[in-house]
Amino acid sequence: MQISSRFTLAIHIIACIETFKNEYKVTSDFLADSTNVNPVIVRKILGQLKSAGIVEVARGSGGADLSKPLNGITFLDIYKAVECVENGELFHFHENPNPKCPVGRNIHTVLDNRLDKVQQAMENELKKITLADIESDIQKLIQK
Repeated sequence: MQISSRFTLAIHIIACIETFKNEYKVTSDFLADSTNVNPVIVRKILGQLKSAGIVEVARGSGGADLSKPLNGITFLDIYKAVECVENGELFHFHENPNPKCPVGRNIHTVLDNRLDKVQQAMENELKKITLADIESDIQKLIQK
């Protein structure tokens, strides 16, 4: 299992918006240059972040800005905004285990609760990290 690059791209995008908001018009082209990905992908992620209420995007070449303070945006907020997790479930179970097989018949019973606990633990950790933490670390590194 691997979380897609949309998650880290979204964090990168938000960090750029915050870092450069007073110096540049932060457009999808500007963000694409920093992330080194296609502007279409950047626009898609910006759209997802906008739908989640994390960023505001002015149409045309107006640029992007944050809708909330950095300490009000957690990794979990970003994860939920950009990752396509069906029905809120991180782990996708294969559809039809064989009920005639003793393992197939019981696999949900032995795994479902454990996988729910793993997902909950991950989400609890994601809640603890804010974009203010990330921006603070970036600024320290820029100052070196």
